Amino acid sequence: MQIDPICGMQVDEKTAQYKSEYKGKAYYFCAPGCKKAFDSEPEKYMKSGPAGMAEKKPWWKFW
Repeated sequence: MQIDPICGMQVDEKTAQYKSEYKGKAYYFCAPGCKKAFDSEPEKYMKSGPAGMAEKKPWWKFW
C-alpha cells in the first residue's frame, strides 16, 4: 500500500488507476483530483505532505 501524497488515503499500487512519476519515483492517487493537484505543484506536496496526515510532533509537545 502507498499513501496518496495529497489526501493521505491508502492506495493499492497494484490496482491504482491514477499514478504520476516525479524525479524518478512513482506516486499513487485515490482520485483524478488528487493526481491533478500533485501534477500541478509536486514540490508543494513534497514539502508539506498529505493534508490528511497528522503533524508529527515530539512526544513532549502533546502536554
